[in-house]
Amino acid sequence: MAPIQAAGGIVVRGGSQPLIALVQRRKDGEWVLPKGKLKHGENALAAARREVVEETGHNVFVHEFLGVISYRAGSKAKLAQFWRMQATSAAGRKPTRDIKAVQWLPLESAIEKLSLPFEQAFLRSVGAQAIKQVRMPLRPPRMLRPYRGESAGPRLQPAPSAEPGAASPPLAVVTQSSRKRFLQFILNVFSGRRPEGTPGTQLQQP
Repeated sequence: MAPIQAAGGIVVRGGSQPLIALVQRRKDGEWVLPKGKLKHGENALAAARREVVEETGHNVFVHEFLGVISYRAGSKAKLAQFWRMQATSAAGRKPTRDIKAVQWLPLESAIEKLSLPFEQAFLRSVGAQAIKQVRMPLRPPRMLRPYRGESAGPRLQPAPSAEPGAASPPLAVVTQSSRKRFLQFILNVFSGRRPEGTPGTQLQQP
């Protein structure tokens, strides 16, 4: 069964202390990274920007691809791709009704605030990169810059063990922008094959 495709962003706004956007879902009260499922025929990059604008209420500039989280959503696998995004200075609209609240927090506070362990692990891996980019002198950003993969293989970080009652842990967290080998890894996991020398579903490369 093909995984559910989703996309979103690590959304940062500048200043002396860069802040990261988290959203609180109305259905369960959990604090999560802004993201959502792709519509039929929609590409991941367009979906990521649309979902972020709908959930945070801010227009954004989209920058580089940051990585992928793979996890279980009920009985199905879900694959969420993320881009680094920079929010405009003011909100342009109210968040969608599915979102109860939006909060802007420093990196460490945002990591602690997130409700899902695998999102905490992902933000811990890529957050410093997103903030560093904001602190650098800004060049005119390109809206919806197309993703271009790199030749390097994926770097997969082990996810923390989930506590009783917590959401299912991810199969993998990818923090470099190579998707072809990662998707092959996911297919291997779903078909019952394991990469040689790799225990379980967590793969880590130096």
